[in-house]
Amino acid sequence: MDKFRAVLDLHLKHSSALGYGLVTLLTAGGERLFSVAVFQCPCSAAWNLPYGLVFLLVPALALFLLGYVLSARTWRLLTGCCARGGRAGPRGALVCVQLSAAAAVAPLTWVAVALLGGAFYECAASGSAPLARLLCRGRDATCESQLPLAPCHQARAPDAQDLLKELKAQSQVLGWILIAVVIILHLIFTSVIRCLSPVSFLQLKFWKIYMEQEQQVLKNQATEHATELAKENVKCFFECSHPKQYSTPSIRDWQQISSLYTFNPKEQYYSMLHKYVNRKEKSQSIRSKEGDAVIPILGFVDTPGMHTTAEL
Repeated sequence: MDKFRAVLDLHLKHSSALGYGLVTLLTAGGERLFSVAVFQCPCSAAWNLPYGLVFLLVPALALFLLGYVLSARTWRLLTGCCARGGRAGPRGALVCVQLSAAAAVAPLTWVAVALLGGAFYECAASGSAPLARLLCRGRDATCESQLPLAPCHQARAPDAQDLLKELKAQSQVLGWILIAVVIILHLIFTSVIRCLSPVSFLQLKFWKIYMEQEQQVLKNQATEHATELAKENVKCFFECSHPKQYSTPSIRDWQQISSLYTFNPKEQYYSMLHKYVNRKEKSQSIRSKEGDAVIPILGFVDTPGMHTTAEL
């Protein structure tokens, strides 16, 4: 039991890192499966380039869009935005940039692993006429026409077949460059947002603990309230009686606590719900106020949601 609790604590403390690691492993495994079981270079001068680029880039685009779909913050930003006028402003733009950065993890992993493998790049590059002219300069006269057949090992010109090693080397070098650039940019971005953090390291840890507890309590209370309301309505339906009065938050109340979190150093609230219950007047809006700002390091405040068997 103690070992299970230790594993659970480890998961809670490093859930973000473990999630990114799992996404990376699944993406790398999917790329290997595609390259071995699905990918078959057509070895045609007309089809090699588009075929190779489709396998290299289209899955990356699909993973990028999937990253948006699976992010709770995306739907917090979009749900009801048309009814509110659809004007998110600079805050919404900053959130979109953060969402894009998080969604780019899986597609960049796909491209990097694919380049290290080399199969997609070899197929695409062998079908590129400008690259073929560059590679075959000073070689056999039939090199350019035979190069598209090289990925299938059907090229008769020995120079064309030898160029596969050069194409694979280019692919792997590009893969390692991409990995290095991503790691450097991630380090710079993380360092900058940490440096610009308005709260200290320990307060940030406390904040994350608070958010976990608030969401858990909110889920429990919402489940209990919804169950009681459902029981009362069903009971009244069968008994043909009038229901008791239940106090339920209004549409405006739900909209306010569902809006994007903004930090204000003058009023230190840990969530939109925290800000809502501490407002001075019941009619006061909490969604926009002078001095409010979207802080990148506090993006986790918008991420949790009330997950049930029927996903919101």
